[in-house]
Amino acid sequence: MPTCSSNFRRPSNPIGRASYLANRRFNNVPHVAQKNVTHMKPHSPAKALVGILLWFSGVVASAADRPNIVFVMADDMGWGQTGYRNHPVLKTPNLDAMAASGLRFDRFYAGCPVCSPTRSSVLTGRSPDRTGVLSHGYALRLQEKTIAQALKGAGYVTGHFGKWHLNGFKGPGAPILRDDPRSPGAFGFDEWVSVTNFYDVDPLMSRAGEVEQFHGDSSEIAVAEAVKFLDTHRGAKQPMFAVVWFGSPHSPFKALPADKAKFDELNEASANHYGELVALDRAIGTLRTKLREFKLADNTLLVFCSDNGGLPEIKPDTVGGLRGNKGSVYEGGLRVPGIIEWPAVVRPRVTNCPACTMDLFPTVADILGLPDDLFVKPLDGISLKPLLTAEITGRSQPISFRFGQKLAQIDNRFKLVNNDRRKSEFQLYDLIADPHETRDVSGEQPEVFARMQRDLLAWNQSVDASFAGRDYPVGKVSPPDPDSIFWYDAPQYARYLSQWKDRWEFKSYINRQRKAGGAKSSK
Repeated sequence: MPTCSSNFRRPSNPIGRASYLANRRFNNVPHVAQKNVTHMKPHSPAKALVGILLWFSGVVASAADRPNIVFVMADDMGWGQTGYRNHPVLKTPNLDAMAASGLRFDRFYAGCPVCSPTRSSVLTGRSPDRTGVLSHGYALRLQEKTIAQALKGAGYVTGHFGKWHLNGFKGPGAPILRDDPRSPGAFGFDEWVSVTNFYDVDPLMSRAGEVEQFHGDSSEIAVAEAVKFLDTHRGAKQPMFAVVWFGSPHSPFKALPADKAKFDELNEASANHYGELVALDRAIGTLRTKLREFKLADNTLLVFCSDNGGLPEIKPDTVGGLRGNKGSVYEGGLRVPGIIEWPAVVRPRVTNCPACTMDLFPTVADILGLPDDLFVKPLDGISLKPLLTAEITGRSQPISFRFGQKLAQIDNRFKLVNNDRRKSEFQLYDLIADPHETRDVSGEQPEVFARMQRDLLAWNQSVDASFAGRDYPVGKVSPPDPDSIFWYDAPQYARYLSQWKDRWEFKSYINRQRKAGGAKSSK
């Protein structure tokens, strides 16, 4: 198995140096061994033994010492769209700073090449099709168990801010109604300021069912609400869990004029798209600054990623030269920016070990020692806890993907792709030698090729069983999955249409849908 290499960076700022020296505090993070949470493999038996000895020498932390946890996710941000990846026009100083003081993943993967499914994978640790979220606008099943529910049960106060897109509605983001049976509140969030889907400048949002008009950039609004949540609860003994899901840089692309002006040489859509990313990066800076101002940063696990690969129509390139884009199971559709910052624990560096959104829930559960019955099985993610402080030899479990008829599997060095699972046509790529997936090496690696085919097809069958409801105690899906519909066609939104139909962010979508006579739109 290949070794996951890294580039160690000694922290250059006083906070970073103190944090690096404070890594010994990691053995004070509570941990209870779990039977069925898969771990990444330690780099060597000696290091594994050291880790065990450190754990036994540690003192179990009190509730006040448990880390705060903040998950942040962009919407349609590609792997190449950061300053640290040397993008030709976009500067992201705040993401660059987060990457420099944290664990930067050069091979981090969204759970799916489109948005709603990846969101379900973050919350459940499971491949999206298992949870009923086949594509954008599909609802997360009430029988699933989420990280928010688990953390709430463990004493955390929980909040969701921004895009939700797990309640079965398509179309531009509208305020989530109070009586929505699949609101963030139904899945464990105590507080929420959320919308059904993507949202842009001056959004209309819902605060636990109360509609509110906001003003300004959408990313900055979401972070401002998350900061209020952190400020409100930081004096209590409860640790905090916040999820911030941006609507940027998703279409319809509307940046603040000053942010758009930085890209005058680009076409209109691209200038707005990159302008939205400037504001998104600024929001990340606000969040990190406030965590330090509140003296929460040192013991806050902060995660940043995107929900799928970048867009093909935006120029310059969004995926850093990778093959494919959003909707594809090639690298450009799945590989996204990924950073974990936790100053008291994480050793700053760049890692090439593959990781994914399905790993986040198992990782948090492992850190906190949460009981194993808080998951619906099978899980598709593994715990990344060993990787936070040291390099490891690789994943003990591959990352598998399914979207529509497309399948893919990443097993450390190699990747298997099938663009139509109804056909036995597979391609094998060596992602270390050929990250752009230009050469099929199935003929050169027949044993790897055969093994990965068997594994992927067996996994696909297990996903079929999950989708049918076999993972749930009753052995079936109950209640049945709702139809995925446009919110403006739903009876519960009828009374709002006269007020909302002419809003800039809704008007073009509603008119297009009406002209199409109910035909499905792209998202």
